[in-house]
Amino acid sequence: MARRFEISTLGVRAGTARSQCHEHSEALYLTSSFVFEDAAAAAAGFGGTGDEFVYSRYTNPTVTMMQDRLAALEGAEACVATASGMAAIFSLAMVLLKAGDHVVCSNAVFGATVQLYATLLAKFGVETSFVPPSKPQEWRRALRPTTKLLFLETPSNPLGEVADIAALATLARQAGAVLAVDNVLCTPALQRPIALGADFVVHSATKHLDGQGRVLGGAVCGAKGPVMDGLVGFLRTAGPTISPFNAWVIHRGMETLELRMLAQSERALELARWLEGHSKVARVYYTGLPSHPQHELAMRQQRAGGAVVSFDIKGGREDAWKLIDSTEMISITGNLGDVRTTITHPATTTHGRLTPEARAAAGIGDGLIRLAVGLEAIEDLKVDLERGLA
Repeated sequence: MARRFEISTLGVRAGTARSQCHEHSEALYLTSSFVFEDAAAAAAGFGGTGDEFVYSRYTNPTVTMMQDRLAALEGAEACVATASGMAAIFSLAMVLLKAGDHVVCSNAVFGATVQLYATLLAKFGVETSFVPPSKPQEWRRALRPTTKLLFLETPSNPLGEVADIAALATLARQAGAVLAVDNVLCTPALQRPIALGADFVVHSATKHLDGQGRVLGGAVCGAKGPVMDGLVGFLRTAGPTISPFNAWVIHRGMETLELRMLAQSERALELARWLEGHSKVARVYYTGLPSHPQHELAMRQQRAGGAVVSFDIKGGREDAWKLIDSTEMISITGNLGDVRTTITHPATTTHGRLTPEARAAAGIGDGLIRLAVGLEAIEDLKVDLERGLA
């Protein structure tokens, strides 16, 4: 199916497995374990030689449907779902890396991702170098003989910095490493990193894949083989498992993914243009604007700019907080990827755990505001923002 149908069709048809009841809407399997015909079948299941579902920590029909749908959308051979996006990043790192290994990571990734590589994995002897996502020469200089993983988020959160996926994929292969791309802001509806050469794609399914801010989930997509098998083994042993209910919600959310991403991108572009012409705004960060430094690269890799628009307001943190507090309709929350527009101050929320030096290196100033544009009428969004800008 992944080779024969378009994204919109895959979103509603891929990953469908009907039970003996022949239901049209996919079933939700809320069970912790599964029953075997006999002891031999149970032994085969637990030994990994049978086809049976065994235990929902690592095998569940609903989760399998979600995995198959996302793999089809990403153009991947396999997908392993996890409890959250951060669980997906951590699980991939635990399977790929060991003490003494080295990672080259974009310095423009989600704050918790920086903490994971710089603090948590460092405790286990994994060293990470952070480099700007849009400068391939700095990625090359950061490589070492022990480099095993290149990790990036493109476009980045919150500034929308764009990395050249194909160039970094080539660099990773030359170094004997692998490239993993966090595709949370574009999703496969707008960008397919595997088609551009990436080895793995990581998702926070909590965001656009669900699309309505309801559940947590994550996933890793890639080729069939030792790494994806290792991820299943890691789930079985360590247990960062997605619940069947969350997988079912995300599975259904992907049905409208392309429609939502294109509609939200359209609204985000119009809002970005309006903000760019506002006297109280110092700078707007949106890949869909010609003023964006990687606009041409973004338009080669992406179908549209995505839903996240960030901007620097004149006046620093005080005026940024005033604008946020003046909104009446837009939701003040750190989440994104919702059909309801959200607003946050990255320096004190999503990236608040970073050191001031790390925030400065990533370009996250005190006047920066991040909007994750939803599906409200654009004029209503402008009115809500103008209240604070005025």
